[in-house]
Amino acid sequence: MSITNFRAGDRPAAQPGSGSAKVTVQTILDKKNSPTPFACLTAYDYSTARLVDESGVDLILVGDSLGMVVLGYDSTLPVTMDEMLHHTRAVRRAVRRALLVADMPFGSYHASIPEAVSNAARFLKEAGAEAVKIEGGANRVDLVRALGDAEILVVGHIGLTPQSLHKMGGYRVQGKTLAAFDALVADAKALEAAGCFAIVLEGVPSALAASITSQISIPTIGIGAGPHCDGQVMVFHDLVNLSFSPPAKFVRRYADAASLFREAITHYCEDVAQHNFPSDAESYHLPAGTAVLIDQRAAKMTLPKKA
Repeated sequence: MSITNFRAGDRPAAQPGSGSAKVTVQTILDKKNSPTPFACLTAYDYSTARLVDESGVDLILVGDSLGMVVLGYDSTLPVTMDEMLHHTRAVRRAVRRALLVADMPFGSYHASIPEAVSNAARFLKEAGAEAVKIEGGANRVDLVRALGDAEILVVGHIGLTPQSLHKMGGYRVQGKTLAAFDALVADAKALEAAGCFAIVLEGVPSALAASITSQISIPTIGIGAGPHCDGQVMVFHDLVNLSFSPPAKFVRRYADAASLFREAITHYCEDVAQHNFPSDAESYHLPAGTAVLIDQRAAKMTLPKKA
């Protein structure tokens, strides 16, 4: 099926074992007691989101990582509310099964709690997200409570928080000292008490992620946090090698889409240059009757003039 025929009504059957029931927050909460970790992925556009959703992923995150992998920024910091809403709407049109969570971009929840609640509400009202994700630990407790009071569900995010890039001095593994270890455990407990239904643990030692996972009753979702979390998340572009920077240690390439795309585009350019595309079979033709009339008209126009 070409991408131009990849329409909203053309939904293939669910993949075997993926399940077809709509994933809700309660579904994710129930994963805490499951021996099988659940899978999460990012998505930023309609076609990718359809593939991710139909493959059985339980939670789709419209991450502000789109700033780097889709928009070409150097970090997540320049990403705006309008950009996040635009991409979340596109993903929403594709997703039927997975729980859809949207990242609140830098600056959208930092000035005041009322402004943060208003911005978060836009993700639900205007873009169809079912929850939002915010970065930060104990310093976000009041905001998490306010969002809960506004009927907005929240995923927390601690450890390496990319929006704190400058404060952290770069993308550095967090929680490596005893004090930092204890502070992140305390952050996780504070976010749970405030009402988060899940917490992303990014860029932390495996032992710390295991400790947090064992001490809280809501699911943990790891990214660069080892194998002991309740779920795992990856950036889609990292998964299929569509990012243009060296991969982080925790990234596993499951496909090489970059090579596939380059080969296809190169082959296309060669075919065009060599008059091999489009072929006659790939071209539209006149009905036989119309072709005859046009040939007759052309013949009359080219008759030699009488002396």
